[in-house]
Order: sequence, then C-alpha cells, then structure tokens
Amino acid sequence: MLNSESTPSVFGSPPQKEKFALRSACGKGLAVLASLCLILSVNAASAQTADTVLFNGKILTVDKDFSVRQALAIGGGRVLASGTSAAMKKLAGDKPRLIDLGGRTVIPGLTDGHIHGIRAALTFGTEVNWIGATTLKEALEKIRQAAQTQKPGSWIIVAGGWTEEQFEEKRRPTVAEVTAAAPDNPVYIQHLYDWLLLTPKALAALNIRDDADIASGGKFERDSANNPTGILTGNGNTLGKIFDRLPKPTLDEQVDGSRKFFREMNGLGITGIVDGGGVSMYPANYQAVFKLWRDKQLTVRVAYHLCAPTPGSELKDLQNLTQLLPPGFGDSMLHFNGPGEILIWADWTDGDITPDGKAKLYDLLRWAAGRGYTIQLHWNPERTVHDLLDVIEAVNDEYPVRNLRWAVLHLYGASEDSLKRMKPLGLIWGVQDGLYFGGERLQREVGAEAALQLPRIATAFKLGLMVTGGTDAHRVSSYNPFVALQWYLDGTTIGGAQTRGDTEAPSRRQALEMYTRNSAFAANDDDKRGTLEPGKFADLAVLSSDYLTAPVKEIGRIRSVLTMVGGNVVHASQPFAKLAPGN
Repeated sequence: MLNSESTPSVFGSPPQKEKFALRSACGKGLAVLASLCLILSVNAASAQTADTVLFNGKILTVDKDFSVRQALAIGGGRVLASGTSAAMKKLAGDKPRLIDLGGRTVIPGLTDGHIHGIRAALTFGTEVNWIGATTLKEALEKIRQAAQTQKPGSWIIVAGGWTEEQFEEKRRPTVAEVTAAAPDNPVYIQHLYDWLLLTPKALAALNIRDDADIASGGKFERDSANNPTGILTGNGNTLGKIFDRLPKPTLDEQVDGSRKFFREMNGLGITGIVDGGGVSMYPANYQAVFKLWRDKQLTVRVAYHLCAPTPGSELKDLQNLTQLLPPGFGDSMLHFNGPGEILIWADWTDGDITPDGKAKLYDLLRWAAGRGYTIQLHWNPERTVHDLLDVIEAVNDEYPVRNLRWAVLHLYGASEDSLKRMKPLGLIWGVQDGLYFGGERLQREVGAEAALQLPRIATAFKLGLMVTGGTDAHRVSSYNPFVALQWYLDGTTIGGAQTRGDTEAPSRRQALEMYTRNSAFAANDDDKRGTLEPGKFADLAVLSSDYLTAPVKEIGRIRSVLTMVGGNVVHASQPFAKLAPGN
C-alpha cells in the first residue's frame, strides 16, 4: 500500500555513534527516556543541512511501508530526509543544488544481485555488442563496421548477450555470412554457453582443426564432406577454455573498458552489483576494477565473489585466495563478499553431483560457514537440488548458516517444497532473467503447462523468502535491469512468447524490491543502501518513465536520466545533461 504522507521522514538510520547511543538509551524501556530518544533523533536529522535537494517528484523510498514522497534532501552523500518539497528546501544550506524533477519518478539505485560485471567490463571496450539488436542484418552490420574500423587481422569478438529469438529472422548467423562481413579478421561469436561460431581465420589463428583440438564436451558441426564447419556446440567449460585462448586486452584497455561499462550501467540506473566470479575469472582479472577502486573512479558499488580456478583443488584454492580476505574486506565502493558461484567443478555426471563431489561440497561449505563467508551457489536442476540442501542442512547442524546470506542461483524450476526447505536455512533465492532469453526452450523441456508456473516468484514471497533480481550478464543475457523487471512482471520472452503465467508474477513493488533492498541485502550492504531512507547512501536513479504506472510492455524501455552514487552525479541526460560529470 502506498504511503503519501507529507511529513518529513527522519527516523531511518542516524549516524552510527548516535544510533548506538539512542539504542542504549531507548533500551531502558522508560517512557521519559523514550521521549528523549525521539527528540534526539529529530534534532540529529534537523541539525544537518542539505547540499542537494531533489523536489517536485515522486520518490519511491522502498522503505518497509513503500512510502512515496515528493522530495529528497541529501547531505554528505547520504539521505537526510524525505517529504514535501517545501519541507525539504527548508533543510537546504547556503548554496544548495536544487534539482526540479518535473514530476519524474526517483527510485533507489538498482543493484544487480548476480552478474559477471567485472569480467564483462574487461573486454567491453574491445568487443562487438549485439545486445538490443533486433535483426540479424543489424547484428552483421555491426561486425562489418568493426571490420572497417579495426586493423586487418585483429579479432572481432561477440562474447554473448544475444539469442536468435531477438532477431526478426529467428535464426543464428552462418559462417559464410560472418566471413563475408569481416573477410580479413578472425571472428568469435558465442551464444550463451552452448554454441560458438569461429570463422576460418579464427580457426587458423587458434590452431583448431578438429574435435581433438577443443576441450571435452565440445563437438564441431560438419558439412556433407565431414569437414568442421566452424560452428561447435559445447558447455560453459568448453567455450570458456576457447575464450581464454583469445588475445587479451592490455591492462589499460581493461581499465578503459571497465570505466565505460560501469558508466553504461549507470545510464540504466544501476549503482551496485554483486559479482559472481565464475568461469575465466582468475586473480589477474580483478586488476582493472581494483585500479578504478584505488583511483576512486568506480561509479558502481561492487561486492565481488571469488571462484576457485582449479578443478579438483577448489577448497585449497579458496583457502589460499582468501588468506588476506576476511568477510567484508574492502569499503563502501568495493568489498569481498565471499566464494562463488561455481564451487565444485568436475564432480558431475550427466548433471548429477557425484558422491565424491557432494563430500567435497560439504567440506568447502563447512569451511566457508566456519569463517562467516557469504556464498553464491550456482545450481540449475530442481531434480537434484535436494543434494545441495542435504549438504547445507548438514553444515547447518555444526555452523548455523541462517545469517550468512547464502544465495542459490539459476534454480528456475524450484518447487514449493524446495523453497520451503530453503526458508529455515535463511537461503536467498537469486532469480535472474535467463528465461527471458530461454523461455521457449524451457517450454520444450518441461511442457507449456508446467512452464506457466516457473519460476515460482510469487510463491517464494508468500513463503517469506528473500528473493533477489539480476541478469547473469553478459555472456547469457542483457545487463539491462528494466528488461529483467519487465520479464518478472509479465513472463514474456525476448521472442514475444508468454511462457509464465500471471499467478507466479511478483507485484511491481516486489519486483523493485528484488532489485533494490533485497539485492543490497545479498551484498551485505542493506544497512547502507537499497532504500532511500535517512542515513543511507544517496544512491538513486531518476527515471525516464514512471515505473509504477507505465504499461508493463514499456518498462523495458525505461532509462535513467539522472543517476547518483553517494550524492554524486555519475550519469545525466536530458533534461539534466548539464549536471553530467565533466560539465
């Protein structure tokens, strides 16, 4: 229920010293002291002056009452109060920055609860991006343009984030089409984690001639003469090993790409990410984001996870990598969140974890629980999630995990029974928008009737689970959060098929909470951000359209016209372009 109270909200989160003092006093339970606490709280907020006031808008605070306010006062990078425009202007200092919102909607900055953003950022400045292309002709034209601007012989790479369902032609490119678009360049085009196109020059550059030259699990398609066509199918491990053989951008190119990628995300209202680590993320791959952090150039708050790089030595690897990484190590812009998301690499048979793998997973999770780490766990099939939950319950008998904020990811087919088992363990259910790109495939696998119930987001909320939003971008999906929000609400795929019914859809409020307060919780930052309450960082986005009233089919088109991180403008477009960084 929306709360449109006009009284300024000043009771959110006073500074830590004051909060501790108030808590100590208020804990006495005496009426006089309680009244004194109230007075001190009001005075603490009122004593501060705002350096920025956003007014004449629709502020979705996403607090526990989902209060809607008219204006927001910001001071020292944090929210001071919210209320009417007149009341907030009274909190302004001598030379405030007054921003007339013109009736626009403001939301807390969005946090992608599971994304491979650090990895995507490394190559963002040197890749061709097919995200948003609506025809195969348009996608091939991007290859052609890259070939014209890059040096002959340099690599052209499409690392993912697309599917044929987004194209009017409803098909993938052929080797001949791609070779014609870039005859003098080796080209690598990856589709999700199951398909790869390599042009003849790419095959020659990588010295790949046959199935024996690729990792197990991969297989070439062949022509009528039984020769490899340049298209191969495989799994994430197969494609990841080939991708790792591609020329790497220099550190300067990685830093530049990372800077551009995070600014791109700012333009979509994203102010934070929970990075899942994952395939190809070795320690050296973190140097670009660390440099931006050291140079105070990060424009997105990063909570990152580390993945063990060596199959068979996962626990030893993580014990090594984390010797100087206690839980929460870092600061408000970047911190270590824990191990994830692939914890055990090799111990699987036909999608089922082996007994040896289950024992290794237990040892690893027991170690992580004993040290208080937050975990992200990649787990796809509902038919085997009982194995995972058995392990976590066994660990929980020795080290309670309820408050460690462990998240289970990609479990789109989670049954109500599985969700009920997750609840007492305090497990977070991370629901990415992968079915926006793969809903038709799910229909083929489980049947159209069963697919209508998946994923069971509404059921999870009814059970009281913490549900987070995210994309898993960019190899398998777009990083656009509004596309994800639209899919949560209507269950319609990129190809236009509604594969999930309305009964399992979250409300608009719940979907927004998945991407704000809930994802901030998964990042261990819910006391600092995720809502626009007093005391929290002024991380916010001013939207091009009202999220609460726009037709659902248009939510994916929403953009941020003004994004702030800690009260600092990191993105601005019309009508706020004059506030853009550097102006």
